[in-house]
Amino acid sequence: MRRYNVFTIIGRGILYLLLTFASLLMAFPLFWMISTSFKTLEDANAPFIQWLPPQPQLTAYLQVLSDPHFLRAYFNSTFYAALALTGTLISIAAVAYAFSRVQWPGRNIVFFLMLSTMMIPAQALIVPQYVFFNKLGWIGTFNPIIIPGFFAGGAAMIFLLRQSMAQIPKELDESAFMDGANHLQIWWEIVLPLVKAPLATIATFLFVGYWNNLLGPLIYIQDSKLYTLPVYVAQLYNINNTIQPWPTIMASAVLTTVPLMIVFFFAQRYILESILVSGLKG
Repeated sequence: MRRYNVFTIIGRGILYLLLTFASLLMAFPLFWMISTSFKTLEDANAPFIQWLPPQPQLTAYLQVLSDPHFLRAYFNSTFYAALALTGTLISIAAVAYAFSRVQWPGRNIVFFLMLSTMMIPAQALIVPQYVFFNKLGWIGTFNPIIIPGFFAGGAAMIFLLRQSMAQIPKELDESAFMDGANHLQIWWEIVLPLVKAPLATIATFLFVGYWNNLLGPLIYIQDSKLYTLPVYVAQLYNINNTIQPWPTIMASAVLTTVPLMIVFFFAQRYILESILVSGLKG
């Protein structure tokens, strides 16, 4: 028993060391981004590595915050992410309810076909989607990156939410029907409050995806006034320049990351709750 305790302590110690190393490795890009944002242009382009800025400065942040293009890009990202997230959440929740709580002919076949779309690479749809949106006259607007979300974009998220809704006892629906409720009332007043944690988790993942989306706005939005933050940050890097404005780039990246940190801070309780409930039920 004593030998077992010793081996257990050693094993846990090794595990903690590995986890600590992995955490530091994952946090290193964030550390380097923040450190570089406080450097001068000369220090950031120095031929040797400087882990910390010799003389921390806020010049890069002041330059970025005073740039009207950055402020416009911030507003564009907020506008785009808010609308796309709202539409996607509502449509995903409605479709997941239909697949989990409503009996209708061909439901399993349609569900299988929906899951089959996960095997199609997103890159294979770029050209057909561009041609389709171009014929609709949507190129150069937010429509190609917002409106598709209103049609339940994301089979994986529908599947996750459908599994959570399927675990709710059907007796709740039957009782509500006896009281005169319809499917819309059951969906809004009974089912959605019971899947609040999975819904918040899905909302967090969707927000991160929309906020960091570079390819969609880069392809469909051809007006510089409508550029989102990822496009703005990407354009700060000029391959033709020998000296890159790394402090400005990193300061923009730090300011772009702030909303993601805020969202995760408020949603982490629901994410952990969702993981815990899924583990217990699994």
